[in-house]
Amino acid sequence: MSGDASEHSRRFTEGPIVWPLLALAGPLTLTQLLQVAYNLTDTFWVGRLGADPVTALSFAWPIVFLLVSLGAGMTNAGTILVAQHSGAGNDDRLGHVTGQTMAFNAVLSVVVAAFGFVFAPYLLQAIGATPGTAVHEQATTYLRIVVLGMPFTFGFHVFMAVLRGWGDTKTPMYLMVFSVGLNVLLDPFFVLGFADNPLFGWLGLQGLQTTLYGATGFGGLGVAGAAVATVLSRGLAALVGAWLLFGGYVGLRLALEDLVPSRETIEQIVRIGTPGAIDQSTQSIAAIVMTALVATVGQDAVAAYGIGNRFVSVVWLPMAAMGMSVETIVGQNLGGGHRDRARRTVYVAIAILATTFVVASALTVTFADSIVGVFITGDGSAAVVDHGATFLRIVAPAWAIMAVYHMMNGAFYGAGSTRLAMSIGVSSLWGVRAIAAIVLVLLLGFGATGAWIAIALSNVTAALVGTYWFFDGRWMHDVLGDAATEQDGPGERSGATD
Repeated sequence: MSGDASEHSRRFTEGPIVWPLLALAGPLTLTQLLQVAYNLTDTFWVGRLGADPVTALSFAWPIVFLLVSLGAGMTNAGTILVAQHSGAGNDDRLGHVTGQTMAFNAVLSVVVAAFGFVFAPYLLQAIGATPGTAVHEQATTYLRIVVLGMPFTFGFHVFMAVLRGWGDTKTPMYLMVFSVGLNVLLDPFFVLGFADNPLFGWLGLQGLQTTLYGATGFGGLGVAGAAVATVLSRGLAALVGAWLLFGGYVGLRLALEDLVPSRETIEQIVRIGTPGAIDQSTQSIAAIVMTALVATVGQDAVAAYGIGNRFVSVVWLPMAAMGMSVETIVGQNLGGGHRDRARRTVYVAIAILATTFVVASALTVTFADSIVGVFITGDGSAAVVDHGATFLRIVAPAWAIMAVYHMMNGAFYGAGSTRLAMSIGVSSLWGVRAIAAIVLVLLLGFGATGAWIAIALSNVTAALVGTYWFFDGRWMHDVLGDAATEQDGPGERSGATD
């Protein structure tokens, strides 16, 4: 191991655990907030066009998330392999597994793009967009443009995944700042063009606006413009990421020969990544199913569910970021044979988050009506606020318990036990949620409250099942060292120290 790489690895395998966790989680939280900014920016500028274009985006996004989740699950294999090779001191393998992850996901992205482009109209129809309407037409156009940019999206996810496994979350954050900033600049011009673009008026540049429109006649691309801006901004970010990897500017160095497929490594990526892809895809599908169930109660309940989910998704960003931090640190420690330290990493993360979310839950329950009221005003808002406040009061008390599940789930992923993580997610979290919601909403007539109870119940169930498997311990049979694991038994590897 080189001196720099050895020092880098020791940040996560030696010394205090709290600081490495927070140092990784901070940039990850900001990166995810910036990811949300893509959608907020598109919504803001497309909203200048009217209700139909915004509705078109609302129909397209669940499909986009579903398709992207396939790539996100597979790129997670890169995180696991890089983390464990780094912890094990196998520096000569880092470029190889990075290149193999990139090559495999490039092929997968082309397949996903082709599928999404061909079946876009039918997928949108399946979730409720009526064929022949302006909404369906605009949603189809947006979806097809975005999926054609999937190679860039998947490439950017690979860059973030392998850097996270290496233990660098700042560089992906900086690149995300660049990408989102570019999207913010491009969106108003691609969506509205020059003629009706209020940005010129806000900046006092009406003369420039008249000159540009007179010279070009460009009136914008509407919904399609939002898709083009997003693809361009992500594409440039992906290219910069590739340049950083091939140039060796981020600690990992990628060579062209690393892209040549290796059957053994590709099989390893598929074996590790497929359960994660299924897990994340199931999340997208489950969200659609829950929305459909809530819709049987009424539009007010759907609006409340959407508002509640938006608020929860923002509150949970630190939880998701900490879970990814646990994945990296557990992977590096298992790669280096530090099983006790891997276990203690989870305990520390749980202590930090459980304390944080006990406070967050108490504040949310206390101010539930006010929180929901921020998102909606006007006629009919009282019913939405009532449903939404009930949602928060039922779901929020389980946040600290959910933090336990997410940290243990991060440990399962870091160890490469993705099939275990998938099984718990699909059955205990999403399976219990769907079945309980069907029983409580449709059979027992609990209304929207039944759906909220089902969400809280599934969170608790997943935490209990995850806890059982965590203390069972078999998840620590790491991907790289099965032979060493069998030789050294359930404790530390020979010669390994904390």
